[in-house]
Order: sequence, then C-alpha cells, then structure tokens
Amino acid sequence: MTKAYWVGHVQVDDPAAYEAYRRANAEAFRQFGARFLVRGGAQTVVEGNLRPRCVVIEFRDLATARACYDSPEYQAAKALRDPAAVADIAIVEGWDEQP
Repeated sequence: MTKAYWVGHVQVDDPAAYEAYRRANAEAFRQFGARFLVRGGAQTVVEGNLRPRCVVIEFRDLATARACYDSPEYQAAKALRDPAAVADIAIVEGWDEQP
C-alpha cells in the first residue's frame, strides 16, 4: 500500500491563534494515524517562492489522508487556522517503487 502525505506551506500571521489550531488538530491526526515528518523546521528556499513554514504529514494511504482532511475534527481545527494563517496544502500519493 502506498503512503500519502499532506504537504503544506504556511504563513502564520497570528501565532497565538495558530497555536489554538495546533492544539485542535491533534485529535484528527491521532484518529487517522498521522505522523509528522516535517513540522516548521528551518528551511532554505533554493528555487521559487514558498511560505516560511513547511509541514509534511504522513498517512497510511491516500484515502486516509483525504478522510482526515474531510473529517469534522480537522475541519473544526481548520476553522481556527483560517483567520490566523495562509496555507497552501496538497495531498500527495507517495512513491512505492517496486523492483
């Protein structure tokens, strides 16, 4: 089964409100087995333009990644994020190279 990822680039405009989003999204991520691979660490943009914060979250598969995003728990958390940050998020199927 091929894993899937949320890849997000975020600009946080209100850090206190964004922290409320981070606390709220924990339940959805727990329910869907999400695992953070990147969570806002230092980055160097070498091509193009990106927002200052990068997040990569791993899921068991594409259906699970999409179900997490669509879940009532995540959508409630997202409602907290929307006024606090601007985000570009993609749900991407991973690469499962077979010999």
